[in-house]
Amino acid sequence: MFISQAFAQTAGAAGGAESSLLTMAPLVLMFVVLYFIMIRPQMKKQKEHRAMIEALAKGDEVVVGGGVIGRVAKLGETFLQVEVSSGVELQVQRSAVVQVLPKGTFSASK
Repeated sequence: MFISQAFAQTAGAAGGAESSLLTMAPLVLMFVVLYFIMIRPQMKKQKEHRAMIEALAKGDEVVVGGGVIGRVAKLGETFLQVEVSSGVELQVQRSAVVQVLPKGTFSASK
């Protein structure tokens, strides 16, 4: 009695490949949504930050990662020196620059 019921249940599963595609569809859909909501905007933000860092020039007013505001005094390949006050310069990595401020925002005490 139990054996015939077990055979009857497995005999009805003829569309195995089709059902496995349907079970994978939510996973694929979830990855696509994740890509457009999280991964793509993050890549765009990184690209904009990289372009901003490459465009830095002497005299630009910047905000460094810790919230320090200053003017770019010297540029190097991986480091730059930011003047935070007259005669006071900090050496920071280029990637630590968070934002470039409009000209005239920062006024060092002289």
